Amino acid sequence: MTEPSPYYGYPPNGLEEDEINLLDLWRVIWKRRRFIGALVVAAVFLTAAASLFMTNVYQAKAVIVPVTAKDGGGGGTLSALASQFGGLPGIALPGSASATEIVSLLKSNVLREKIVERYRLMPVLFYEQWDSGKKDWKREEGINLNPLGWLSNMAAAVQPTDAKAVSRQGEEGIPLLWDALRLLDDMVKINHNIKEQTITLTVDYEDPELAAKMAGYFLETLTDHMTAEAKRVALTNRAYLEAQLAKTADPLIRQKIYNLIAQQLETAMMTEVKENFAFKVIDPPRVPDKKIKPKRALMVMLSFVVALFLGVFSAFFLEYLEKIRNGAPGEEREIMKGEGQQ
Repeated sequence: MTEPSPYYGYPPNGLEEDEINLLDLWRVIWKRRRFIGALVVAAVFLTAAASLFMTNVYQAKAVIVPVTAKDGGGGGTLSALASQFGGLPGIALPGSASATEIVSLLKSNVLREKIVERYRLMPVLFYEQWDSGKKDWKREEGINLNPLGWLSNMAAAVQPTDAKAVSRQGEEGIPLLWDALRLLDDMVKINHNIKEQTITLTVDYEDPELAAKMAGYFLETLTDHMTAEAKRVALTNRAYLEAQLAKTADPLIRQKIYNLIAQQLETAMMTEVKENFAFKVIDPPRVPDKKIKPKRALMVMLSFVVALFLGVFSAFFLEYLEKIRNGAPGEEREIMKGEGQQ
């Protein structure tokens, strides 16, 4: 006599009860369709409304390439003369700037500080805190209960105008130069393409015309900075060569020193021209006609997809909670009904 199977009365495959029925999933989704639809519509509407309040940002771009020694003309001759001479201790030969040097200058705080001060960009960058009518920074009105604030105001009242401007930089509500430098870090991006030897400068700003102007400010200030530095080095080298000339009696060496001095004079004159001295502008900055952000259509599409997934997940979660809440009493009623039939 064979013993009855312990699984007698159960489905032939016990795992079938755990299999996911797609029809049941669809029934849950259809049951909660209004909740899912309301969540999706609300998310899309809120995203679209929020994107309308976002400020449009435009991007101005400029592309430059460094001028090589061959293109610069004088740098190669100077290097050749210096190599023939055997090198002069203490002399730095001005030549063409490398792409790495140009990129480092564009990212440096020294150059950006010059730009902010030269073009007076503090009221432009922090226009919300600038009172154009009074030509002064806005301040929070009210009674200052801080005694240190009283002392600083009394000290500022007796200071000269220039000293007042410096002392007021630390006041609350007045932006500092460091604030402008941090803001420029977010606005200005430098990209160096090593393969093509190009440097791309991009400026993102709310005003398209000002974005193009600011890119031009960077190029103009970079040119002035590099030409001024090259001229300074050329004059220093010339003074050093003239001192060496007075100490040398060898006519051959003196002739080579004369050639080097002439090259320094040529470099100093080239700095006066400035155009294409250290780099060439391949693509000058233009006023952009299209915004780069916010991408409102993409934001709405992403919110629709995310809200749909969240809605479906929430529907299954609510269905699960409902089964837990109503499942236990129902099971007890089924068990009692089965016992009564027996």
